[in-house]
Amino acid sequence: MPSRFVPEPPFIHGQVPRTAVLLCNLGTPDAPTAPAVRRYLAQFLGDDRVVEIPKLAWWPILHGIILRTRPAKSAAKYATVWHPQDGSPLAHWTARQALLLRGWLGEAGQHVLVRHAMRYGNPSIASELDALKAEGATRILILPLYPQYSGTTTASVFDAVYDWARTQRHIPELRFVNRYHDDAGYIDALARRIEAHWRDAGRSAHLVMSFHGVPERTLHLGDPYHCESHKTGRLLAERLGLAPSQYTITFQSRFGKAKWLEPYTEPTLVAMAQRGVQSVDVVCPGFTSDCLETLEEINQEAREAFLHAGGKAFAYIPCLNDSAPWITALSQLTQQHLAGWPTAMPDAAALERSAQRARGMGAAQ
Repeated sequence: MPSRFVPEPPFIHGQVPRTAVLLCNLGTPDAPTAPAVRRYLAQFLGDDRVVEIPKLAWWPILHGIILRTRPAKSAAKYATVWHPQDGSPLAHWTARQALLLRGWLGEAGQHVLVRHAMRYGNPSIASELDALKAEGATRILILPLYPQYSGTTTASVFDAVYDWARTQRHIPELRFVNRYHDDAGYIDALARRIEAHWRDAGRSAHLVMSFHGVPERTLHLGDPYHCESHKTGRLLAERLGLAPSQYTITFQSRFGKAKWLEPYTEPTLVAMAQRGVQSVDVVCPGFTSDCLETLEEINQEAREAFLHAGGKAFAYIPCLNDSAPWITALSQLTQQHLAGWPTAMPDAAALERSAQRARGMGAAQ
């Protein structure tokens, strides 16, 4: 009788137990082409956490209209930020963060496996969990790269992990990081990013902190994202020594006709220019990696709107990406959540025995 559980790795018995960290980001198409964007959007917009509309009503709109018209337009936008060698900026920076985090943790004596995954697109969360398990991971920390918790993002990552676990006979110990919107290291990394920009390029008249938007109804239904975004903004302003009149918190990336969290970023920038604000610095604290929403939506579209409305100077401050203060903060945050799990370097002889078993089992197959 066939089992509903996937086969376990053949060499799992006797393998050296390892501790692992899986960094999870939102996702990106595999290429800046309409077919790739269509596959990505079908997965993203087909998630109940992202669009809370009954499928009977939503599916005809998604598959009959959106996935027929939007992919080509979105692909053209992706093409403007796609790097010839590195490809998707989100994929590039997320992979860099995982690589550097592994090094930072190793220097701190935390010898753990570190991988990265995307909630939508590749590499998938399920495939990376499979890989970690095959490497001997019996304890896995899931760390979404979303500082502010939202059911539309953080909870969706957890859904993907739970879905994977339902297919496993031997489930590793799992821990989840829900939020770090007020983490001192994260706030300091943001502040240092902004201060470095001010030292190098000068300081504009006003700082705009643009967070990704979500439908306003999620706030009224109990989602903490709005409050956590505002707390991040307030703590960042305090760390920078800004008065309330010197910064504005806004929300971007509105989708559809429903009311989303306000104020909206681009209309706010236009209104500022029209009332005489000549220069702005814009930072996106909720994004830990630069991506389409920061590089195209903010640094291209919002920039053009501000300047067209009469603004004189628009400066976009890059995301945390692979900055040393951010990787340090990420390492410290990870270590806090790894507390109590064994993370010492496995005995060399034990590792060799485990490798021999793996090679032997592979040859036997």
